[in-house]
Amino acid sequence: MASPAPPSGGDTPGDSGTRPGSAHQMWGGRFQGAPAEALERLNCSLPVDQRLWRQDVQAAEAWAGALRRAGILTDLEAADLRRGLGQVAERLTNGAADHAPDEDVHSLVERLLYEEVGTVAGKLNTGRSRNDQVVTDLRLWLRDALAAVDAEVAALGRTLGGRAAEGIDLILPGYTHGQRAQPVRWAYVLLAHAWPLARDRERLVAVATHLEECPLGSGAVAGSGVAIDRDALAAELGFRRPSPNALDVTGDRDFVVEALAALALVGAHLSRLGGELMVYASSEVGFVRLADAYCTGSSLLPQKRNPDVFELARAKAGRILGDLTAMLATLRGLPAGYSKDLQEDKGWLFDAVDTVLLTLPAVRGALETLTPRGDRMEAALDDGLLATDVADGLVRQGVPFREAHGLVGRLVREAERDGVVLPAVAAARAAAIHPALPAVLAELGTWEDSVERRGTMGGSSRAAVARQLEALARAFAAPWPRSHVP
Repeated sequence: MASPAPPSGGDTPGDSGTRPGSAHQMWGGRFQGAPAEALERLNCSLPVDQRLWRQDVQAAEAWAGALRRAGILTDLEAADLRRGLGQVAERLTNGAADHAPDEDVHSLVERLLYEEVGTVAGKLNTGRSRNDQVVTDLRLWLRDALAAVDAEVAALGRTLGGRAAEGIDLILPGYTHGQRAQPVRWAYVLLAHAWPLARDRERLVAVATHLEECPLGSGAVAGSGVAIDRDALAAELGFRRPSPNALDVTGDRDFVVEALAALALVGAHLSRLGGELMVYASSEVGFVRLADAYCTGSSLLPQKRNPDVFELARAKAGRILGDLTAMLATLRGLPAGYSKDLQEDKGWLFDAVDTVLLTLPAVRGALETLTPRGDRMEAALDDGLLATDVADGLVRQGVPFREAHGLVGRLVREAERDGVVLPAVAAARAAAIHPALPAVLAELGTWEDSVERRGTMGGSSRAAVARQLEALARAFAAPWPRSHVP
C-alpha cells in the first residue's frame, strides 16, 4: 500500500501533509493557520453526507476514465486510481467512515485514496470541484432512493387493492363534512385512498426524469478547464445528457425540492388514511379492529389499545413538510451557483426519504392485518342516507332536481317529527308533499340497491368498483421505468 500523505492546508505555515488518520483538507494553501474549532464543528458535514460515499466513489471512477480519455491520466494511472477506489469502497463498506475526522465525504474518499495509491490520487481532482461532485452524488443517490420509495408506495397500493377486493360486499356510510352522507362500499373507501398513491408514483417518476442531467464536469462555477467528453461521462453514470450550464447546475436544487414535495404528498396521503382509520377503529365507531401487533398499550390504563401506528403516520407527515419548507426557505435568497447554505439540503432530503421508508411498511402492515367489522358498518346505516335516492326518484318522475331537493327536505322533517325512518313516513303525509313520493319511497329497496344506482365511472356500484380495482392493479404493478434504473 502506498502511503505518501496528501496535501493539506496544514496546521502551520508550510505544513504540506497530514498525519495518518488525521483530517484531510482539499484547501488551505492561502491560509496561515488551521480553522477555528467552532468553525470546524459548524462546517463539518461528514456525519450527514457520509452516506453518499458509494456515489462519490462511483463518480470518481467515471471521472478517472474521463481524465484518461482527455489525456490527463495515463492508462496505468487511471487503472491505479480505479483499483484504489475499489479498495476505498471496501474500506468504507467495513466502516472506515465511522468517527473519521474529515470535513465531508469527498475529503474522506480522497484521503483514503491517497492512502491506497499515493500521490497519483492528487490528479483525480483535476478539472472538477466539490461543487459539481456533490450535486452529482446527490442525484445518483436520489435516483436509487426514489426507486425504493416507489416500491413501498406500490406495495401499499396493492395492499389497499387486495383488502378492497375482499371487502366489496361490505356497505357502510360514506361521509362528507364528518357527517353520514350516502351508503358506499367498504372497497370504495379503501380505493379512495389508493388513487392518491397511484398519483404519488407518477410524481416520483416525474422527479426522476429531472435527474437525467449530469452535473459532473461543470467545475466550481465556469465549467471544467479540461477537455472532458461530458456526453460520454454522463452516459457512463447513467444520465441521459450533461447539464447545459455550469453556474446553474452547481446551485440547482430544484430536484431536491421536487423530491421533498412528492414525499410530503406521500406523507399527507398516509396521514389522511391513518386519520380516517383511527376514527373507524374507535370504540364509538368500531368499523375496523386493528391487530394487536399494530397497537400499543397505556402505561396506566390496562384496557387501552392505541392506534399509534396511524397517529405516528400523521406526525411524520408534518415532519416531511418541515423538511420541504426548510429547503424552500434556504433556496429563496440564494444567487446562481453554489453557496455553502446548500450543504444543509442533504439532511432534509435524507430525513424525508428515511421517514417515508419508515412509515410506509408500518401502515401497510396495519392494513394487511386489520379486521373490518361488517356488523358495525351495517348498524351505522341510517335511512336518512337514502334522501338523495328519493330526490333522484322524483327526478325520474319529471320533477326538477332543485325542486325535488326541497321536497325531500320537507319529507325528512316529517320523518324527524314523527320519529320514524324516512321510508316509514305515512303515505298520506308523503303524498301531501308531492303525489309521487309514496311510490318513490316504496321503490327504494335495499342498501345494496342504493349503492348499485351509483354505476357511473368512478362510482360505488360493484361494477364501478371492479373497474377501479382493475385500473389500480395495473397502476401498482407497473415497474419503475427502465430509464431510471441505475
